[in-house]
Amino acid sequence: MKNYDKILEELNGKIWDHSELKFNEYKSSNDMIEVLKNENFIIKKGLAGMDTAFTATFGKGKPVIGILGEFDALSGLSQKSGEDRAIPREETTNGHGCGHCLLGTAGIGAVLMVRDFLVENNKEGTIIFIGCPGEEGGSGKAYLARDGVFDNLDIALTWHPSGGNAIITGSFQANCQVYFKFKGVSSHAAGAPHLGRSALDAVELMNVGVNYLREHIESTDRIHYAVIDTGGISPNVVQSHAKVLYLIRSTDTEKVKKLYERVCKVAQGAALMTETEVEIIFDKACSNVISNSILEDVLYETMKEIPLPNYSEKDLEFAEKIKKTITDVDRNSDMSLMFVSNLKRKELANKYKEILMSNFVVEHTHQDINIPGSSDVGDCSHVVPTAQFSGACFVPGTPGHSWQMVSQGKEGIAIKGMLYASKVLAKSVEKLIENPQLIEKAKDEFNKVTEEKPYSCPIPLEVKPDILGNR
Repeated sequence: MKNYDKILEELNGKIWDHSELKFNEYKSSNDMIEVLKNENFIIKKGLAGMDTAFTATFGKGKPVIGILGEFDALSGLSQKSGEDRAIPREETTNGHGCGHCLLGTAGIGAVLMVRDFLVENNKEGTIIFIGCPGEEGGSGKAYLARDGVFDNLDIALTWHPSGGNAIITGSFQANCQVYFKFKGVSSHAAGAPHLGRSALDAVELMNVGVNYLREHIESTDRIHYAVIDTGGISPNVVQSHAKVLYLIRSTDTEKVKKLYERVCKVAQGAALMTETEVEIIFDKACSNVISNSILEDVLYETMKEIPLPNYSEKDLEFAEKIKKTITDVDRNSDMSLMFVSNLKRKELANKYKEILMSNFVVEHTHQDINIPGSSDVGDCSHVVPTAQFSGACFVPGTPGHSWQMVSQGKEGIAIKGMLYASKVLAKSVEKLIENPQLIEKAKDEFNKVTEEKPYSCPIPLEVKPDILGNR
């Protein structure tokens, strides 16, 4: 079988260098498409109203298995590679602080290896790489799901870089993101304050109201906000405009919808109190994740079979430097430990404290737990049986969305973790192709959990991807 290590390392490096934000990953998606086109995959671009969304397909017949790949970066996380302190790059303010350069690249390696498996063994089956833009604050997969991109899949698999090797089980939260734009009347704050109607007052009163609301919501609910527009920098002018962005989470889409309606009432109340007007602009949403125990078991067994990376002396020297920047609290919060009990988490965090890089796979048990965070993988998981795992690409405990994660993203430790993840995905797909009964079992479980209800996208049909950032 052909070795793709060099191609994948170069591709990851390019995507890391580009560090493009949601829905604008033009160079990154083109680089990925170029690799797959050269390997005779059939490409479809510009899916679901997103220029950078694409599929790359090889094979024919059943089963049809999709590998999900992300490639967007984060703003404000510019960082030079291979450094043990925060040093921003001059050419960009963005950085791959969630490892999506690795995530998408490993998926491409996986479909290339599955393609070779199908050809060499004269097997029937279809493998599809699905390029999913805008995971960070854009919910790209929700738009793909709404547009039917996942409908023909039998199975979907993906992974996420982290500090350890573990199966991702349980459910991430559903969410929605909404702008509240207030319009008031400006006036001289001293000479004619009675003529002014402050939009900024409305934003502040809304935030106060939502803070009171927190006492009367479920413990798993989360409401976050950021003031986007304060109406200017002159305190002697009553602010005629102000805008706040809210992110609302709960355990499923229906609960998010009800919580969103309550937050809207608070906003309307703030507008009434200040005699301002409020415009509610729905930005995006994603569904909770439905995990699948059958597929999780396939991934887990494969993770134990594929040899874990061997690190060079140079790799370990760099890891040791990064480790000095990581706290015990960071280690306890590593993604790979989110799916174990508190006692086990403490035990494994102590183990991470003793080593430079993860050298084991976290023991797996399928669980019905709520993870306080969100992923648009949830929308795919409501359409087709889906499973995912985390692979060790960073020093254990490396905080997500941090300069440390960006710094490691194209170094040897990350590349080796990405190549391991690629092999796990590929081998898992091969097992599913050779054992179609596993696919049927995964589908049976999926149908029982969803009660065979059709997927309903949490993003209203009239809301389109915010490609230009105009909302």
